[in-house]
Amino acid sequence: MNLTLKIWRQKSAREKGQFEIYYLKNISPECSFFEMLDILNEQLINEEKEPIAFDHDCREGICGSCSLYINGRPHGPDEEVTTCQLHLRKFKDGETIVVEPWRSAAFPVIKDLIVNRNALDEIMAAGGFISVNTGGVPDANLIPISKEHSSEAMEAASCIGCGACIAACKNGSAMMFVAAKVSHLALLPQGKIETSRRVNNMVAKMDELGFGNCTNTGTCESECPKGGSVSLIARLNREFIKAPKNISASPDNPRTVKFFCL
Repeated sequence: MNLTLKIWRQKSAREKGQFEIYYLKNISPECSFFEMLDILNEQLINEEKEPIAFDHDCREGICGSCSLYINGRPHGPDEEVTTCQLHLRKFKDGETIVVEPWRSAAFPVIKDLIVNRNALDEIMAAGGFISVNTGGVPDANLIPISKEHSSEAMEAASCIGCGACIAACKNGSAMMFVAAKVSHLALLPQGKIETSRRVNNMVAKMDELGFGNCTNTGTCESECPKGGSVSLIARLNREFIKAPKNISASPDNPRTVKFFCL
């Protein structure tokens, strides 16, 4: 395959970026997208040019660090895959591929295609955990929870925190991410003890960091690499409405729920 790559280059968040065009020839369609970027970087190094900075770790669709916007879609044109799982067979020979970092004010560019996703870590630190002592691990058949709830909790827990839902949302909303983290803990007995404090704190932190509100466009669901559902947002809203508002790390910053996905 011969490809034309239009890639965003930016030295830092303080400097203005721009697209630069690169050409690759005789690339195997079985290459993953990151293998293709590796080949391009090797070519640039041989030409004594600065390689393209992009984030990756596991390259197995687990870590969620590959924050690339490809041809107008988070993680590219394939369905329910991360960028590292995307292969060039999804593109046509001679095609021009546009590659950008995540499009979100909450994710400032560090360099080239790498963005700062610390905002998601801050939301998790605000309440995405269980701090009570629940004892040892019980046998699976002794856990007092229905199969329906355990399956829903596992579905929510599959969120890898990649940020594709935020990058795809026209409002830059983190509702899907927060909903997944709140839901999988709210459904389990161990997580119910801190449910009110958790949802208040995580929602307050999300608002503090400048994420937008959900307006039910559904792009988060369509672009989630793990198949997350907007029904999780419905649970987040219900948990938030039920939670006493005096149980919060930010009592002076109450949230106004602008949308209820019921």
